[in-house]
Amino acid sequence: MNPNLSRLQPYPFEKLRALFQGIEAPAGLKPIRLSIGEPQHTTPAFILQALADNLGGMATYPTTQGSDALREAIAGWLMRRYGLPAVDAGTQVLPVNGSREALFAFAQCVLDGSRPGAKVLSPNPFYQIYEGAALLAGAEAVFLNNTAGGERFGPNFDSVPESVWRDVQLVFVCSPGNPTGRVLSLDEWRDLFERSDRYGFVIAADECYSEIYFDEDAPPLGALQAAQQLGRSDFRNIVMFSSLSKRSNVPGMRSGFVAGDAAVLKNFLRYRTYHGCAMSPAVQAASVAAWNDEAHVLENRRLYREKFDRITPLLAPWLEVERPDAGFYLWARTPIADTEFARRLQAEYNVTVLPGSFLAREAAGINPGERYVRIALVAEPGECLEAAERIVAFCQKL
Repeated sequence: MNPNLSRLQPYPFEKLRALFQGIEAPAGLKPIRLSIGEPQHTTPAFILQALADNLGGMATYPTTQGSDALREAIAGWLMRRYGLPAVDAGTQVLPVNGSREALFAFAQCVLDGSRPGAKVLSPNPFYQIYEGAALLAGAEAVFLNNTAGGERFGPNFDSVPESVWRDVQLVFVCSPGNPTGRVLSLDEWRDLFERSDRYGFVIAADECYSEIYFDEDAPPLGALQAAQQLGRSDFRNIVMFSSLSKRSNVPGMRSGFVAGDAAVLKNFLRYRTYHGCAMSPAVQAASVAAWNDEAHVLENRRLYREKFDRITPLLAPWLEVERPDAGFYLWARTPIADTEFARRLQAEYNVTVLPGSFLAREAAGINPGERYVRIALVAEPGECLEAAERIVAFCQKL
């Protein structure tokens, strides 16, 4: 067996199950699960119809590169969404089976196992796939704490020693961030791009929450958009990861894409050809329909905006919390230990939230997720409001 498997920590939801062991939630309160980032809004009917209309494609093997129609739809969306003057659908776009699968596989492709001491830089708190991808590729995961101090939950790249930067081969960036909802600024992207030029690492920009934001006139800045604005139109050493799961409420379709540096994607395509991870033709056709439509995304954002506008003011007097830049999580500071908060809330009010310490690792002497919980406002508005009222009732007892 790969000895690096033993280095993997239990997934956060495994830790949550262990934390809740022995709890008998109140029978009179229906369970409300706000722990997992699984969109629960209704899947648009036209996407389901496109999927059904193209089931005949199941009789053929799909290509790893995906159809021309899908890559062109994605390239068109990138140009519309980020104001990019040109995206080459043939060399700068590659469909993937959801961003999670691609983020994990990307590290196996990019990291040079022949160089001892390879490091992967990850935000902290973070999406656990980043750590697993680094470890199973034989690299060391290095964590950059994102705390409330300084630039609120932003990365302080200067805190990473020069000796570490020299060994970094891959940097994972999540913007909008999971769990903080923080969006990187143009200056922060500039800093990271300049360090990539200096040290030669590749940037993996996880942007799967990019389409859930609150001001229609100010969508989150993306990595390729920042590169274009800074004169890096070749997107050198930058690959962004996006998905339909959150944008279009189709997590079960497992449909996303990577886009950016053509030279990096050429090698990633070669890797994926051996990996055997081509997207189903029916899913490709449904994805074309989804990427070509924005009306359903506007409605999706309206629902999230309604929830945040109603729930954040309810919780703010009791928890340190404010609306994020983007995404569907509230990152709330708790008055007691995050694990105790989550366990007691489950036991007394049948509301499930995720302890922040499960989403982070100790680095520089702290676990930046401690005393926080992640609240995923993914359920329908009425259910989320009921959960918020129960959380307030719980906090009033503390």
